[in-house]
Amino acid sequence: MIQDVLVLGSGSAGLIAAVSLKIKIPRLNVRIVRDPALGVIGVGEGTTPNFVGHLFDYLRISRRHFYELAEPTWKLGIRFEWGPRGRFDYTFSPQMDLQWGDLPRPNGYFCDDEFSNVDLPAALMREGKAFARQANGAPDIQPWHAFHMENEKLVSTLEKVAMEAGVEIVDGKVTGAERAEAGIAAVMLEDGRRLEADFFVDASGFRSELLGKALEEPFDSFGKTLFCDRAVVGGWERGEEPILPYTTAQTMDAGWCWQIEHERHINRGYVYCSELTSDDEAVEEFRRKNPKVPESPRVVKFRSGCYRRMWVDNVVAIGNSGGFVEPLEATALMVVCGHTRTMVDFLLQTELEPTPSMIALYNEQASKNWHEIRDFLGLHYQLNTVEQTPFWKRCREETDLSGIQDLLEFYRENGPTGFCRYRMPSNLSDFGVEGYLVMLVGNKAPHNKPHRVTPEEKAIWERHRTANIAKAKQGIDVKESLYYVRHPGWQWNDEIQAKRG
Repeated sequence: MIQDVLVLGSGSAGLIAAVSLKIKIPRLNVRIVRDPALGVIGVGEGTTPNFVGHLFDYLRISRRHFYELAEPTWKLGIRFEWGPRGRFDYTFSPQMDLQWGDLPRPNGYFCDDEFSNVDLPAALMREGKAFARQANGAPDIQPWHAFHMENEKLVSTLEKVAMEAGVEIVDGKVTGAERAEAGIAAVMLEDGRRLEADFFVDASGFRSELLGKALEEPFDSFGKTLFCDRAVVGGWERGEEPILPYTTAQTMDAGWCWQIEHERHINRGYVYCSELTSDDEAVEEFRRKNPKVPESPRVVKFRSGCYRRMWVDNVVAIGNSGGFVEPLEATALMVVCGHTRTMVDFLLQTELEPTPSMIALYNEQASKNWHEIRDFLGLHYQLNTVEQTPFWKRCREETDLSGIQDLLEFYRENGPTGFCRYRMPSNLSDFGVEGYLVMLVGNKAPHNKPHRVTPEEKAIWERHRTANIAKAKQGIDVKESLYYVRHPGWQWNDEIQAKRG
């Protein structure tokens, strides 16, 4: 039976895994090995709503405590400056997988000419507002939001939460691992210490100290679908710019550029393909299009792909040590939370004695998850028919989407119907049919079943959009919303429920 857990890595992945294990299985002894020399990667972090749910609903971490320490801002979705429309908004609430009762077809059939303000979050994004406003003036904070956070603040917050939960943090540099019949027996530290455990979580990032190095698990590249392998990272202190309630994804000559909104800082990064542009050329394009970046931006190298198995013997890889893809859909923390929860649930179900068949099932689900993410991101690139640079031409001609070919064929024959869900590669999709339909409709992917919209239907459609716009115009922006939630009189739902007993 597992009693002692050792987590390698004190970044967001290791801390989320450690906190989750300790809170959900309190009898476990959980330790984290933290290498102080590594520091924290100072980049912006975008999330999806599952991160919010993981912290506050699954782990029951205090919202007030988290907001005070991490100082997040809100993210309603992604603004894609992308494709033939020029821009479209991908929100965290249903736009396409929805049908209003007074119209005969789902929403996607009415978006041929204009895809905007289809739901309230999309209208809020267009108006630069975070939430609708309640009658008392306060923000109406709904569950269809995610966060923007500064990585350093997130890590320091999770460290504090971990220690409060009873997780022990051990400082030291890992120099090797001792193998055993059941996997790993111990890890060795630079100062000579030998740390034993029954179960190891490898959250050592790209180094993959245990899964990749010690256990030599094969790595599967996603290079046939995702061509980008580097990023230029920079940013600047916020001036008069409004705090936008969304991440921006903007096409560049050899990739795309993100913008993540923090309260006092704007984070930018250019993800690109080094085969089609040099580092110097990428930095030059990044600085030319982002003249407010004050210092020389950093170049970060990465490889897209995942290890064949994420759970081998008594080691589970969480985060970048198990797999990595570019941050086009903020998948990093989404995967960390999803895989961590599955790991915890499997340990609970097996009463801390995981069986080979349960480990095999975990690996099957984790692999499906990574490969679906690969295909979903690849779809973003192949659908962009506007850009004519060598990179974008290659994306249209060479991107391997064989994993979702059935879905794409079904869409071509039938259009943006919710029945597309039955041709998805997995029923465990993180994006759901909504995500695929937004990308297909947003990029004007052609299909054979257009709907002839009558004047009466057009009027009804516009009334719905106009109602969303009117409510959004009365909404509340990020800056004012932060004022409300930081006011001493503000109460979160979990606090109200606790008072009620």
